[in-house]
Amino acid sequence: MTGMTARGEALRTQEMTINMGPQHPSTHGVLRVILTTDGEVVTRAVPDVGYLHRGLEKIGERVTYAQFMPFTDRLDYLAAMNCNCAWAWAVEKLAKIEVPERAEFLRVIVAELNRISSHLIAFGSFTADMGAFTPFLYAIRERERVNDLFEMICGNRLTYNYARIGGVSGDAPPGFLEKTKEFLDYFEPKIDEYNNLISYNKIFVHRLANVAVIPAEEAVAYGMTGPNLRGSGVPFDLRRDEPYSVYPKFDFKVCVGTGERGKLGDCFDRYMVRINEMRESVKIVRQALAQIPEGPVMAKVPRVFKPPAGETYFRSECPRGETGIYVVSDGSANPFRLKIRTGSFVTMNIFEKVTKGLMIADIVAVIGSFDIILPEIDR
Repeated sequence: MTGMTARGEALRTQEMTINMGPQHPSTHGVLRVILTTDGEVVTRAVPDVGYLHRGLEKIGERVTYAQFMPFTDRLDYLAAMNCNCAWAWAVEKLAKIEVPERAEFLRVIVAELNRISSHLIAFGSFTADMGAFTPFLYAIRERERVNDLFEMICGNRLTYNYARIGGVSGDAPPGFLEKTKEFLDYFEPKIDEYNNLISYNKIFVHRLANVAVIPAEEAVAYGMTGPNLRGSGVPFDLRRDEPYSVYPKFDFKVCVGTGERGKLGDCFDRYMVRINEMRESVKIVRQALAQIPEGPVMAKVPRVFKPPAGETYFRSECPRGETGIYVVSDGSANPFRLKIRTGSFVTMNIFEKVTKGLMIADIVAVIGSFDIILPEIDR
């Protein structure tokens, strides 16, 4: 590349290649991004994944259906309840198992609490990436309360292993439903507090507005799902549009980007979708608490579980987008084939396209707005 100095002399420059990660706090895991830059301007950003690959799908073919449940905790360790339930729903669809209604209500309650917990980490880590550390402390404070509830119901605070094929591992203990309502009453006003603290902060908005704009048609063409798709204004949510479990019983709004501070589909829209979705999750959990029936929490499933030969695909709305599980049974105790589609992996397809021409600092904003998690990418 050539330019001119102040005295009119020819100036020769060249592009530089920079490694961002895989040991980098703003890559949200062991993601390596190979940056080609012209000064501060990024001419190309290529994601290099695979540092966390564990062969999760192949493991699923070597263990029984029930034994694979703890592995789903590791599929997205910030939304393990959602992944537990997705696996249970997929296998139950394959084996045509009728799940007790109380168990389905409990699944929805913990799944939506985990959505709140996951979005809190998205909110806190994103603002920390942008240089505002204080909101992260608020997010962790609230997340600990959710962890307290999860510890009550299943004994764990990160990898929950709560769902079971046919229901859940145990009924809600005494006081759980009441404490969940107490948490909702405490948490809901905090969302306005977050918006006052950081969401509409002038510097924060300036860092996100009009950055990495993804039009609706592009988001669909690249197969994006979840908040990243809805951030581009596409009102698609599996909980409403392809309902499963007891979600049809609940009234909630599908949150979409509006271009309120910049162009529709920018980093700010993707951020605000997650903030607004926390309100909707609160609304869903309140309705579930009000409607939860009495009854058993486990269907009668044989100890040696062998679903009939066949195949199925089940997709559920997880915090980072669609988690689709394709499972093939040959009639044995182990899945014959297992394939998992995750939101983070598909989202990275558009990363190189939307980052071209941005500043190096904007790369951090894009990764944070996508809310990727590396176990979902590498599996």
